Amino acid sequence: MKRLVAIGFLVFIPLSFAAEKLEWGALTVFILAALAIVPLAIWLSTATEEVALATGPTIGGLLNALFGNATELIIAIVALRAGLVDIVKASITGTLMANLLLVMGLSMLLGGIRYKEQSFAPVVARVNASSMTVAIAAILLPAMVIYTSTSVPQAAISKMSVVAAIILILVYGLTLLFSLKTHSYLYDVSQVELGDEKRPSLPLWITVLMIATIGVAFESEIFVGAVEAATADLGLTPLFTGVILLPLVGGAAEYVTAVGVALKNNMDLSVSIALGSSLLVALLVAPVLVLIGQFIGQPMDLNFSLFEVVTVIIAVVIANVISLDGRSNWLEGALLLATYGILGTAFFFHT
Repeated sequence: MKRLVAIGFLVFIPLSFAAEKLEWGALTVFILAALAIVPLAIWLSTATEEVALATGPTIGGLLNALFGNATELIIAIVALRAGLVDIVKASITGTLMANLLLVMGLSMLLGGIRYKEQSFAPVVARVNASSMTVAIAAILLPAMVIYTSTSVPQAAISKMSVVAAIILILVYGLTLLFSLKTHSYLYDVSQVELGDEKRPSLPLWITVLMIATIGVAFESEIFVGAVEAATADLGLTPLFTGVILLPLVGGAAEYVTAVGVALKNNMDLSVSIALGSSLLVALLVAPVLVLIGQFIGQPMDLNFSLFEVVTVIIAVVIANVISLDGRSNWLEGALLLATYGILGTAFFFHT
């Protein structure tokens, strides 16, 4: 199913290039580029999975950990280079919300409708909850320093963010060591069915991985180039664009995979995808963007608005409460989706 979607949406790639060259308007370019990123993201995700199967569990797990959010990272880097720092920071908030509430919500709702009640290993939720708490602390502290101090220079916030970013990356390295080496038996979840049972062709899928990555980079340039004008035409704020629209475009492959395996009664993998992606964004993607921003001269830091911090805390707490028992049903999925809808509405009206 996922590959059929990827093949069908490939038509939007040449259309997006034509729209930009022929100047069909910012909104048209924005929509076509967003649709073109979807199949590329799916092929990037699929290629990562296939290379992981061909290289074995340890290297494969590391590849999945590093490339799991490659599409979101590429889009964010392109946006950061364009100076859209507020949108990049908002996309981090939005990706966390989307994974914890939208993806898990859809998976639990649709899986629960088909199977009534599903189970998964609660240890994954517990470990992710602990690591996410550290990440939330790092995101919360810069905002609290500003709100509780009489005057904090921007240079101090930047230095604090760099230190926090380095620590978070180290924490992510420790989570990889824990999940892939010392306690790998706790993460023994079933793999997604990827077609043929024979061993994947490593050269083929490495080639697909490279082509998809390059394609995402090119389409991201087109997408980011039109995002400000297009969202202004739609009457959307940069905050709403970053929190809602960018995660939906960049995370399409993960959403399809997580919901698909939930419908196959594999909630272990579905929850691992949702929680693992959230952890990757909080502990690796956000810190890497901070360091890249410092390197390229863009003032990227971890000073999120208090409103963004509160919404992330709400998402983390509700997702943890629902997932810690290791069981799910359609009502819990509906509650997660309802929370996402309420928070999304709040961001829509926030100015």
